[in-house]
Amino acid sequence: MTATATKVPSDIAIAQAAKLRPIRDVAAELGLSDDDLELYGKYKAKISLRALHRRDRKGRLVLVTGINPTPAGEGKSTVTVGVTQALRRLGKNAILALREPSLGPVFGVKGGAAGGGYAQVVPMEDINLHFTGDFHAIASAHNLLSAMLDAHLHHGNALGLDVRRIIWPRTIDMNDRALRNIIVGLGGLSGGPMREERFVIIPGSEIMAILALATGIDDLEERIARIIVGLRPDKTAARASDLKAQGAMTLLLKDAINPNLVQTLEGGPALVHGGPFGNIAHGCNSVAATQLGLALSDIVLTEAGFGADLGAEKFFDIKCRFAGLKPEAAIIVATVRALKMHGGVKKDRLATADPAAVQRGSENLRRHIRNVKKFGVPAMVALNRFITDSDEEVEAVRAVGAAEGVDVVRCDVWEKGGEGGVAVAEALLGLLKTSKSTFKPLYDERRPIRDKIETIAREIYGAGSVSFAPAADRALELLPKLGLGETPVCMAKTQYSFSDDPTQLGAPTGFTLHVRDILPSAGAGFVVALAGDIMTMPGLGKNPAAERIRPEKRRARGPDDRGANGASVRQFESRLVRGWNRAREGRKDDGVSRGHGRFSANE
Repeated sequence: MTATATKVPSDIAIAQAAKLRPIRDVAAELGLSDDDLELYGKYKAKISLRALHRRDRKGRLVLVTGINPTPAGEGKSTVTVGVTQALRRLGKNAILALREPSLGPVFGVKGGAAGGGYAQVVPMEDINLHFTGDFHAIASAHNLLSAMLDAHLHHGNALGLDVRRIIWPRTIDMNDRALRNIIVGLGGLSGGPMREERFVIIPGSEIMAILALATGIDDLEERIARIIVGLRPDKTAARASDLKAQGAMTLLLKDAINPNLVQTLEGGPALVHGGPFGNIAHGCNSVAATQLGLALSDIVLTEAGFGADLGAEKFFDIKCRFAGLKPEAAIIVATVRALKMHGGVKKDRLATADPAAVQRGSENLRRHIRNVKKFGVPAMVALNRFITDSDEEVEAVRAVGAAEGVDVVRCDVWEKGGEGGVAVAEALLGLLKTSKSTFKPLYDERRPIRDKIETIAREIYGAGSVSFAPAADRALELLPKLGLGETPVCMAKTQYSFSDDPTQLGAPTGFTLHVRDILPSAGAGFVVALAGDIMTMPGLGKNPAAERIRPEKRRARGPDDRGANGASVRQFESRLVRGWNRAREGRKDDGVSRGHGRFSANE
């Protein structure tokens, strides 16, 4: 985050110094029994969906979103964790629901994604690495379908698929630009038909979206069966069910569909489940985890990827629509530093007070506030504190909030944990008490796809028009014939701007949004519109975080689990994750900020 008046240890030092509660005790406070849990060691567990199906939803749902991200950082996940900690300090039965990190950004530029400072979810090294294996299960299910598809083509292609129109890609949870466009089937007759292929990163996989939206095993299998793998010459669809793949794929995901339970640094419950990116996918944690949180607690805080133009819009128009959720409030996270960047200040000048730049950049915040209100959801702003913030700059942000009728409250959870979020928590409780949500999605999903895209572009992004490339025009004609004309639209575009140009900061208006293609996601239940040069497989930068991450063995000083060399597993992990901290502190500004999957064509 930033330096403050008080010296704050590194994220990993804080996380490793924390005394974790046994996850059984955390679960017991939620009313869960041992029969509801499947333990993954002492500090992680999966919760059976049976626990959800036996309970009614009682909680109130709060979304944490933000302004368009910048390299200056906003701290949306950190605020989500910290405010939940603050609510529990105030005696409220609160729980948070986050997404799982992807290894791609962890080893690419971020170095971790579990909050920061004294507002983290733990055990952070487990969460940032393999966690409970959900991503591996998703990769296995996804690539099983790929393998069955190519085997079908090799053994005669009884479905009559056009190999030039194979839609289903392969997946891996790593940033690897070499896999964006490849050729498979080399090696002669035994290699299968030679054809073009591509990989997507796991958070962009349709299986990830399906898992995050499924309400149970039966729904999961039905969604998988609907996946379109390719087209025949007459442009009719071949689906996963035609390959008889849905049963085995569902079996591979039978554990992954159960939400994961961990804890905050202050010992409160945290559900971390599902991980679709906010720029190329729908950017929300799983429906199952959110509903479980609503059944187990009185207040659920959940975040959605990137700014409110992406994550919040998809949270409202896709997740809430499908799951029947009613969000009752939204917290929009902003920082003075980020607003200065939106106002035209370079990163190396952010420490210099510039109220005029804050005022200019606050147009970005103003639009996000207005956009959230378009969904009928009451909003407030959490202003993440940096020591360099001047009183005049803070007042400039508060003036925007006052003009828009929302509270702007300083937030100091990175340095102070739950204590630093009490003011935000109290303002949130006041908002929930005095304001009534009239939530409604932005558009009627029965409208034509073109109209839905144009509505999002005009109402949320501020575009003056939308241009559709030839491929997108062909998709507009084809998708209704595939039964996808009356579904929500998942927009895929850069996260840095309201437009599809990442250099247009602030609140641009009147621009043209360029839609280059629209892809079917029949299992998830939406179509994906690709805008600008957004990609579904990132690449590593010149100096990725992975270069600065390594295990360092040392002698153990405690009786905990030991390897053959005498080093404890926990301390071995501790030393490994110190490299993450070095990666996070040592990375250079390459135009990519901390957050899920922040990449574009020029990464």
